Amino acid sequence: MLKQVGLALCGAALGVCALAADAANLIPVDAFARHPAISTPRLSPDGQYLAVRMDGDDGAHALVVFKVSDLSHPVSMLRMPKYDVPANFVWISPTRLIIEKGHEYGSIEKPSLTGEILATDYDGTNQDYLFGIDAVKYGRRASTRGSDRGWGFYDGQPDQTDGHFYMAAESWDSNSQSSLYNVDGVHNIRHLIGDIGVSGMSFMVGKDGQAHYAFGRNPAFDYVVYHRQGSGWTPLTTAQVGISFDPLQSTPDGKGVYAQYSADGGPSSLVSMAEDGSDRRQIAPAGFGSVAYIEWSAKPEQPFATALATGVPEPRYPDPNAPMAKLHRALSLKFPGSYVHFVNFSDDGSELLFGVSSDRTPGTYFLINTRTYKVQKLFDVEPWIDPAQMAERRPMTFTARDGTPIEAILTFPRGVDPSNLPMVLMPHGGPIGIRDDWFYDGDAQFLANRGYLVLQVNFRGSGGRGVNFQQAGFRQWGGAIQNDLIDGVKWAIAQKFADPGRICVFGASFGGYSALMAPIRAPGLFKCAVGYAGVYDMALLYRKGDTRQSEAGRNAMRAIMGADEKDLDANSPDKLADRIDVPVLLIHGEDDQRAPFAQFKAMTAALDAAHKPYQTLVKPGEGHGFYSEKDNIELLDTLQAFLEKYIGKGR
Repeated sequence: MLKQVGLALCGAALGVCALAADAANLIPVDAFARHPAISTPRLSPDGQYLAVRMDGDDGAHALVVFKVSDLSHPVSMLRMPKYDVPANFVWISPTRLIIEKGHEYGSIEKPSLTGEILATDYDGTNQDYLFGIDAVKYGRRASTRGSDRGWGFYDGQPDQTDGHFYMAAESWDSNSQSSLYNVDGVHNIRHLIGDIGVSGMSFMVGKDGQAHYAFGRNPAFDYVVYHRQGSGWTPLTTAQVGISFDPLQSTPDGKGVYAQYSADGGPSSLVSMAEDGSDRRQIAPAGFGSVAYIEWSAKPEQPFATALATGVPEPRYPDPNAPMAKLHRALSLKFPGSYVHFVNFSDDGSELLFGVSSDRTPGTYFLINTRTYKVQKLFDVEPWIDPAQMAERRPMTFTARDGTPIEAILTFPRGVDPSNLPMVLMPHGGPIGIRDDWFYDGDAQFLANRGYLVLQVNFRGSGGRGVNFQQAGFRQWGGAIQNDLIDGVKWAIAQKFADPGRICVFGASFGGYSALMAPIRAPGLFKCAVGYAGVYDMALLYRKGDTRQSEAGRNAMRAIMGADEKDLDANSPDKLADRIDVPVLLIHGEDDQRAPFAQFKAMTAALDAAHKPYQTLVKPGEGHGFYSEKDNIELLDTLQAFLEKYIGKGR
């Protein structure tokens, strides 16, 4: 349940868990099973209030507002229906916020935006329903909002915080239109400022309050960029904007644009350029990875620091003498081994909310006055986690069999010789556009705390290394992607990090698919396999699963997976169950919508038919990943026992 507690009290009450863990040298399972109580803070434009997301242990969520001068008691709490979350919230005035509503389908997926937008004053009054299917029930202008049958998304706001924001919208009844509105979030009035006859588009609004770019993946799953020319839209060519182009925002003078850009489809750099693609200037170059982390100054916003998607994020300063670069560098020196992220400023730039995180801590948030440099600690994301008890995460690279360099992240158990260790390969979900990074990973830390080396591989298809690398994973679910994972395991063995006789694979979602597929592709390499909320029958995704419900979703599946049923079957674990030569543990929630429970049934039926032994953990009421703390504790206990049985206890 959600509890009305202050930020300071949360940290003090929960810190006792870390002390108990330190004494035992083995951190209790529940420390890795619980959810952060408070997250994603946002500072109000006048610097007086702090809005945060608060999560309960029973699927309850709320938007909570505190006064910065008194963090012990909330000013207001906007509770959401069970499993609905304030997925994104933005201050549109010193006293008013808008909330993009999301729905949590499970713990291993980010909440999916529902397309609904709400608004509230800081004190919980004047609540309104601005856009969505229920506008005719709850909005102030219900009588005129019967056509709000579609999706609405926050798409920026004017430089001057005046109660307005920009909203991209798309009707459920149209596959050929994207619209952009300037919305008065105080009076619930909207004005159309741009539209284009292509669905699925996001917009970039210029300093003049008009849409300058429309961009995104069209229904055919092609990435397209259009530039406003007079009253119409002109598609931009690769000669103008390269293979990869993502407009971020206008430059302070309004004459150009900041963008992430790649001429040839490799990792993206940060550039400034004229809107037609001319006068391009590189602000921060790409490296092995794309420029992924960008720090922005107070208004008028300018990028002053960047870091790459790969490796340990090291800030790079285009102008080291810029005031914000100096402040960022000074704060980074105060938190060695961590990355400092500037969340947002007050409108006058005098107050700054920033976060500090690393491979060993989920994060801590602070407030600093940029004139007096007085710092106030706000809260720890997971105050029960003691960074001193966490394991090092080390990004490295290896070469795949075809010569492609691949990033691997190894999490080493603390206090042991980092050689010849029992190892768990942990492939990530997605698979396309998702990546593992250096930052804190609860599953990897749990396994490392139990003495296992953890290997995560950013196989081709993963994000962070450009369009070409990402598209190299298309239609390679059971092919090159599995080769990269297997090559990563062989590399870890060759480096003498891993004991070749004690290796298991554990993954969730697409990682669950890989957990069953990797032993099929590399017989004898693994000693056990754990699939969690996995996809085991690729063709079944076309008949059951939430992605198939829209034309864009189906086209994405065809591009990413392929659609030939023979090929799908040839790369589906349930069709190859007779080749699985390791003990299997399958974990699934009965209410999973992303990888429906039919996937679990297909895999168990195939294992039964092939007379293969397996173990299961199934929970009713759970979706794509277990949510309840109790179920997650059982999951981790079951996983630990399974690993100990087949590859022995960790060191």
